[in-house]
Amino acid sequence: MFGKHGRQWRSMCKGLVLGTLLTSCMILLYCLSAPQVHFNLLEVPVPYSCAHRPAPTHVKPIINSSQHTVGLAGVCTPKMDIMFMKTHKTASSTFLNILFRFGEKHRLKFAFPDGRNDFFYPSPFEHTMVKDYRPGMCFNIICNHMRFNAPEVAKVLPTDMSYITILRDPAELFESSFHYFGRLAPMTWKIPGEDKLGEFLHDPHYYFDPDGFNSFYLKNLLFFDFGQDNTLELGDPKVEEGIHAIAGRFHLVMMVEHFEESLILLKDALCWEMDDLLFFKLNVRKDSTVSKLTPELRARALEWNAADWKLYQHFNTTFWRKVEAYGSQRIADDVAQLRRRNAEMAAICIEGGHAVDAVNIQETAMKPWQPIGEKSIMGYNLKKNVDKAHRELCRKMLTPELQYLTDLGVNLWVTKLWGHVRDLINW
Repeated sequence: MFGKHGRQWRSMCKGLVLGTLLTSCMILLYCLSAPQVHFNLLEVPVPYSCAHRPAPTHVKPIINSSQHTVGLAGVCTPKMDIMFMKTHKTASSTFLNILFRFGEKHRLKFAFPDGRNDFFYPSPFEHTMVKDYRPGMCFNIICNHMRFNAPEVAKVLPTDMSYITILRDPAELFESSFHYFGRLAPMTWKIPGEDKLGEFLHDPHYYFDPDGFNSFYLKNLLFFDFGQDNTLELGDPKVEEGIHAIAGRFHLVMMVEHFEESLILLKDALCWEMDDLLFFKLNVRKDSTVSKLTPELRARALEWNAADWKLYQHFNTTFWRKVEAYGSQRIADDVAQLRRRNAEMAAICIEGGHAVDAVNIQETAMKPWQPIGEKSIMGYNLKKNVDKAHRELCRKMLTPELQYLTDLGVNLWVTKLWGHVRDLINW
């Protein structure tokens, strides 16, 4: 009996020591990577785009009430100035790959962070966090993780930029966030049993500390990412005010559950080409690591993330209005075309035609970032002997986010150092 209890105590002490070390390392890294503060800079607005403007690309059709093409609305030119609000655990890494390729194709200027792959999240975004920022400097695209701060974002891009973001069903998002970030929140360390997610949702108020380190990952994460207070109760008028502010700022809110339809709406709104939308799913978890929410747990997750649920319901309604305006049959035809093109590219690019476990990824450059203590994020192997016409595109489409950022010239020294620390801890 003593031996069993002794092992349990040793395990708990080991967890406490490693947890303390982990938290200390994270705080140290954050302090080392704190952005420089700039004083007495004359802020110069950016009223126009510095993008090279291509020739008009295609003619937009006019659709009547019965969703038939009745004429042509004239040519349109691709929009180059884009603010993509990259929310957490919402297929945003997949969309980022699309943006990276579009930006390279048109020689656009990205507003990137310095030293990390995010804009010093969870601190609210400030324009001085942008690498090499100078007053009046022109950028075209900003797309890394941030805590949204509209007035500061507006200082970086032209006034007519397009604001885009993406949402996910809050219950599924909570499950994913709990899995991916749970061990970074010390409040979860005291949750007993194997099913920590279920235990937490049965009595979240017992475990949740709004002032706890990284607590924002575990309640209304979408609301938090948009710069809102994630601890608001549903009846608080600030919830509705926050949703109204987001709706007034963003031109298109995409939905993870209808990702391809979202891309078609994006193509229409920004005057892009179908080939601009090609993608492979990146940063995807193995099915065996996904907790299947029972109806009861799903209801509890939505109740716990009530502000996110209200936000999602609002934009789900506006999303389907846009689909209806575009034309249901028309969007179905376009989605089918996009799926055919993606399937063609998978056959050309991907060894075996599908994602594989992390341990089976052959190239280091193709290995995605993993959550602490697991190898649950899948990746791809680039097919050998890809023909010259597709070789570069295939590699870019399969490159994980951090490696692509490095290829684009972003210095990720803090992120890489944190990766080495995680490997040493061997959590």
